Amino acid sequence: MTPDPNHTWLITGGAGYIGAHVVRAMRDAGLGVVVLDDLSSGFAAFVPDGVPLVRGSITDTDLVRDTLREHDAAGVIHIAGYKYAGVSVERPLHTYTQNVTGTVSLLQAMADEGVDKIVFSSSAATYGTPDTDLVTEQTPTRPESPYGESKLIGEWLLADAARATGLQHTSLRYFNVVGSGTPEIHDASPHNLFPKVFEALLAGRTPMINGDDYPTPDGTAVRDYLHVADLAQAHVVAAQRLAAGDQLEPVYNLGSGTGSSVREIMTAMARGTGIDFTPEIAPRRPGDPARIVASGQLAARDLGWKMRHTLDDMVASAWAAAEAAKSATTS
Repeated sequence: MTPDPNHTWLITGGAGYIGAHVVRAMRDAGLGVVVLDDLSSGFAAFVPDGVPLVRGSITDTDLVRDTLREHDAAGVIHIAGYKYAGVSVERPLHTYTQNVTGTVSLLQAMADEGVDKIVFSSSAATYGTPDTDLVTEQTPTRPESPYGESKLIGEWLLADAARATGLQHTSLRYFNVVGSGTPEIHDASPHNLFPKVFEALLAGRTPMINGDDYPTPDGTAVRDYLHVADLAQAHVVAAQRLAAGDQLEPVYNLGSGTGSSVREIMTAMARGTGIDFTPEIAPRRPGDPARIVASGQLAARDLGWKMRHTLDDMVASAWAAAEAAKSATTS
């Protein structure tokens, strides 16, 4: 489908793992896109040919303003940010600068240019360690890291801007994003489970499970794992609905409703990679709850959210992308 330049959306962080998938999904839906990314963790090669890439930070209000104006943007999908929860504890000021100051800068530029629609890529880290094993949008938010706090503040900023200016907005909260929609885009994060397991297997090391004595069916912790292409599609539908003037909820969880255990992930890894291994069992990590899974019912109602990919799909696609990336670096 040919993108419509009259319905262009700015994708902040569009050269990253998640953002690049959103860019492709938007184009597939016939929406024009422009990417703003400082390439601190993204890659210019992830941006498809024909999509404008503006290299810079969302903290540069003038640059954001100029980009919105030059491309006559109708709205913003805000994915850019510092996303490493654990490291954010060691780098709180950096995290707040990128995620809070950056969002203030973006919203100021949008207000200056009259751009009044935004989809915010938030996080299930806003919940911290919830008291329930099935998280809904009504579950209290108790973030436990500067990253989670910064995402919650971002949601507050959107709500405050909406009260002041009529900004149309929604925020999407989710847990673990895995897989790949195309071998051209891989998850390069050194902190995410799939890349860490792949790195261990490729180096001949045995992946580890932290704790196998949880009160779960197989003793290992249960979490949501979502295919990145399904996640990207939810962002597209949210943008389309805002563009149509539809009223959306301020927050949606993108969750599986059931989750997968770490042992199930490891078993699927062995199947998908063809590398037979038995994971080593390490002690539990302090503070890790037995089960955190989100309900996606509200997003299913309003955003067409559903899990279109199986766990095996997630592993196979992620492995193909990781192997393609490795081949590209060694050729």
